[in-house]
Amino acid sequence: MAAPLLLLMLVTLTSITTSIVPVSSISVNDTEVLLEFKALADSHQLLNWSTSDACRDKWQGITCENGRVFFVSLSNYNLRGPIDPLGRLDQLRLLNLQSNRLNGSLDALSHCSNLKLVYLSSNDFSGSIPPEFSLLKRLLRLDLSNNNLHGQIPSGFRNLSRLLTLELQNNILTGPVPDLSFLTQFNVSNNQLSGEISQNLVQKFSSSAFIGNAGLCGKSPPFSACPVLVPSNPSPDPDPNPGSIPSPKKGSKTLSTGAIVAIVVGDAAVLILIALVFVAYYWRKYAREARINRKSGVEKTDFSGAGTPEMERSKLVFFDRKKQFELEDLLRASAEMLGKGSFGTAYKAVLDDGCVVAVKRLKDVSPLARKDFEQHMEMIGKLRHPNIVKLRAYYYAKEEKLLVYDYLPNGSLYSLLHGNRGPGRTPLDWTTRISLVLGAARGLSYIHEEYGSLRVPHGNIKSSNILLDKNGNACISDFGLALLLNSSHVSTRLAGYRAPEQNETKKLSQKADVYSFGVLLLEILTGKAPVHYHSQEEGVDLPKWVQSIVREEWTAEVFDLELMRYKNIEEEMVSMLQIALTCVSQSPEQRPKMSEVVKMIEDIRVEQSPHGEWDESHSVSPSISEDIVNSY
Repeated sequence: MAAPLLLLMLVTLTSITTSIVPVSSISVNDTEVLLEFKALADSHQLLNWSTSDACRDKWQGITCENGRVFFVSLSNYNLRGPIDPLGRLDQLRLLNLQSNRLNGSLDALSHCSNLKLVYLSSNDFSGSIPPEFSLLKRLLRLDLSNNNLHGQIPSGFRNLSRLLTLELQNNILTGPVPDLSFLTQFNVSNNQLSGEISQNLVQKFSSSAFIGNAGLCGKSPPFSACPVLVPSNPSPDPDPNPGSIPSPKKGSKTLSTGAIVAIVVGDAAVLILIALVFVAYYWRKYAREARINRKSGVEKTDFSGAGTPEMERSKLVFFDRKKQFELEDLLRASAEMLGKGSFGTAYKAVLDDGCVVAVKRLKDVSPLARKDFEQHMEMIGKLRHPNIVKLRAYYYAKEEKLLVYDYLPNGSLYSLLHGNRGPGRTPLDWTTRISLVLGAARGLSYIHEEYGSLRVPHGNIKSSNILLDKNGNACISDFGLALLLNSSHVSTRLAGYRAPEQNETKKLSQKADVYSFGVLLLEILTGKAPVHYHSQEEGVDLPKWVQSIVREEWTAEVFDLELMRYKNIEEEMVSMLQIALTCVSQSPEQRPKMSEVVKMIEDIRVEQSPHGEWDESHSVSPSISEDIVNSY
């Protein structure tokens, strides 16, 4: 397997320093350590570590120098289990295990004294951040975000003078935030931190690095002032009769009833006047924003359901403890419409504290009793996978149903494939297309595995339901919503991704999901949208069109012209075309399982990008500066 260009650079530079490796460390058998880790974490047998030597045989995701493991890069492999054995890799420099389902504590990594780059985000690690991490003096970047870590941020991190990046957002951390203003990247948002934030941190990092920690305070916005504790002094003249009502002191004046009434009326009038001023001010502001939005074409919408009595009784139901808020907070949020889909309208909602979520307002779904709806949402909400959009909360009322998701900022696969085609467009390159469909395949495979016994499908696989998160990873949205449809609506809602048998049965199935995914692969390869993808647009019956071209042995005519500019990818495209045609077989029994589709795509996954070296871990570090490279 060709190593990424960056890793090759780092390995080359590392070889200069190999003379300082202690002789005693050679006694560690890195191959045995990795096999022990695989036995604990790779239950799906996704790693092809079957030969006898990790370094000599160039194991998947492993890079070595002088017979020792220096880099372990295994993101998005659906690994599950502890990572304790890896603590014996005493020459490890880079550890990238992000977007798996690894769990347990991080204590073992405290023994990897040569670690420099650590990316463990989006797993299920628990326990506290080991204080011993403060002894990893060579550490440059540490990303532990999106886990279940609790306890305090080790104060010893202040002694890690070479540390540049610390990402701890979306955990359950408590206590104060150390002054780590020497960092270049820092994020502790959506935890349970408390105490005063230092001015150095406030001035260096944006407020988004701290949001979602109600207990934090500071000396300047956006933080509220920290409470001042004033000791209460005992009264110099204690009342000798504490149980009695004090009588007025000599010379004091009491107010008459009429005076009291006048004061109350006057205060009320002042309050009413102030309220009217505020109403007038915000009404003018709202009207001005509405005019601006109309001119700019941005729709701001109130999805509050007119504040019915039923809404007042119902509440948002969350699936985890991270970043909860009230229904009233959501109704007050600025709501920008993102688009209208098969199951309703989606909005981008920005809450008062800056938190951004996506809200889907359901329409035309089968009428369900509250209990049935709640059970259905529980099935959707418990799914946690890096390639599935997370359902954070839902709201149920008889006339109004809202779903709250994580907001993904980078649009959909549909917009990347079909948006702004023509001169000036930046094409979606081949390796990016493969990376996105592989992520989508893993997400869909996970759904099918989790609900294999019940045979629960996704029900609406299409390119507009493949969204990109902030790191460019593909995430499947709208899981389970198709199950809320009446059977009569299935054929009209699924459009060009509908399996042939659904014309008669009107039923959803996992085998129909595989067909839809095959159409998605054809869309990736041809650059063409399926027929009637939107009612206003023309399209083609992709499976029939591609099969007719292949029968005439004009296979090259199938592929998107934007892909033909790249060299040495014809073999990979033909292999992907074969997978797609297998998925769109007319007979459901002849279609592969999604787990098999994932394996087939992994087997042809491109390692050489048309633009240079590419690897799945390419985006793990947002910025590797020269000082990091030179430090190896």
